[in-house]
This record gives sequence, C-alpha cells and structure tokens, in this order.
Amino acid sequence: MHEIRTSPSETVDARDAAERQESVDSRTECPECGGDLRRDGERGETACRECGLVVDERTIDRGPEWRAFTSDERESRSRVGAPMSELRHDNGLSTRIDWRNRDGYGKELSARKRKLFQRLRTWDERFVTKDAQERNLKQAFGEIDRMASALGLAEPCRETAGVIYRQAVERDLLPGRSIEGMATASLYAGARKQGTPRTLVEFETVSRVEKLRIQRAYRYLSQELDLRLEPADPLQYVPQFSSALELSDEAKQRTRELLEAAKSDGLHSGRSPASIAAAALYAAGRLTNEEITQDAVSDAAHVSCVTIRKRYTEILDVYEAHRNGR
Repeated sequence: MHEIRTSPSETVDARDAAERQESVDSRTECPECGGDLRRDGERGETACRECGLVVDERTIDRGPEWRAFTSDERESRSRVGAPMSELRHDNGLSTRIDWRNRDGYGKELSARKRKLFQRLRTWDERFVTKDAQERNLKQAFGEIDRMASALGLAEPCRETAGVIYRQAVERDLLPGRSIEGMATASLYAGARKQGTPRTLVEFETVSRVEKLRIQRAYRYLSQELDLRLEPADPLQYVPQFSSALELSDEAKQRTRELLEAAKSDGLHSGRSPASIAAAALYAAGRLTNEEITQDAVSDAAHVSCVTIRKRYTEILDVYEAHRNGR
C-alpha cells in the first residue's frame, strides 16, 4: 500500500486555512462597521448586512451534500448504516458478510483468509436467523426478490409484498401452506396494490408453484388480512403490453380511447382486465394501420387468441356506438 506524504509547507498552509475559516465562522460583527454578518449558503459568502463588505467568499459548507424534505427522506439518507427494509427478515438491522472473497482494495484474499471468512459466513448465517420464523421470512423474501426481478417490478411492489407476507406470518397463516405459494401471492397482491398488476400466468412462469395454488393462496390472504383490493383497471396493463409490442404513441392513445368507451359501457365488468387491454391494443393497432398480429398480442399479454378475437369484436362495437352517439 502506497503512503501519500505532504510537505511541511503544505501542512502549515492547510492549518492556517482551517484557523482562518474557524475565525470567520466565530465572528459575528463586521470588522469595518461593526454590523451583523450574513452567511449566504448558495454563494458560499459571508457579508455584512450594513456596508456589504464580503468577509469570506469561500465558506466551507459543513452540512450534508443532500437535501431532505420529509422525515422519511432524512432517515433514508442517514449515514449511520443501511436503511431499514421490509425485505429483510430483521428489517436490515443485522450485519452481513459479503460473498466476494476480496478485501477493501479489491484484491483477492489468500487461501487461509478465504477459509476463515467462509467459516465466519457460516456462523453469521446461524446467528442471524435464530428461530424458525426468521428462517421462514428469509426464504420468502429471497423468493419475492427473485420473482420481482424477473418480472421487472419496482421496489415499492417488493416492499409492499414483504409487509403482506410478514403480516401473514405474524397472524400464523402459514401452517399447512407452502412458502413459495404464499410469497408469490403476496407479490401478486403487492403489485396490484401499487397499481402495476401482472397476470397470474406471468407469475406462474417465475414462481415455483402452479397458477391454481397461487390463486388459492391469494384468496386466502385477501380474506384473512382484509386486503380490500379493487379490481385491476385494464388501463394499468397498457404501458406493459404496448412496450412489449413496441406500438406507437398514436396506437397507445387510441387504446386508451377504446378502453374508456368499454369501461363507460361496463364491458370490463366480470371479465379479465388483461384480456380487455389486449383486445383494445389489437384493435388500436388495426385502426392505426400498424403491423400487429393476434399471436404477438397473445404472447405479450398471456391471453389466448380466441379470447382476443372475442373481446376485440365487442370493444369495436362499443367504440363505434359511442362515436355515432356523439
């Protein structure tokens, strides 16, 4: 490791600058007229309110380099440790040994140190999860994080899913049910609660359990925890599906018009919102002369072509009726 040395003159200059800054900070009166001094944090200046004399023009800002407007932001930006997280079984308050065998400078550890740190990781793992409930939470949160990453869900969805799963554990709802199924159902509920729903078929592709078990677990959680989730709006699926299909802005706008007409007529009631959104996207693509096929929409929305054709006809009829009515 190389050592950085400074010359005696540089050390003296730095000490003098610090002493001058300290004297300016402690001064409250103008040296010329005796008036009050005013510190301008944006310009880094200290000037007299009376005569305008600039006493110091390079004030050191001793505060943080970030701004916080709420108490939550202030806590999340604190430098006394990692922020608390609902996706950690201990809320992120425990320590964690990194899995990479490198030191603080990025150098590989020796064989003896690698063996030592492997033993430390093993003991740390045993101490962090001290009972069955914490081991349950740790496994479930790992599953939630894995599935959310595969589906591209944002952090608020993961946090909400963590809260729902923790409530289920605290109310003793897990006995007799699989951790994977309840974790998938929690993430499904979290995505809907945050306004970014995904279809059950999509969750089935990333989960370790089948669709039927996810449905049962979700219904059970919804009843026992009284989630009271509103039915998903077909409009919430438009950004996801249109992005996968690479549709133009004109087609997206036409899709919203079709869905607004369908919703005003109650066409979405009792039907899958994903199928309504998929049919509206297909109809919008046809109306705007874009090259879009039912198979492409089916793959993007995980809805069968038969359902798309059926909903497509219904949506166009309602849309034409609304246009003629106006």
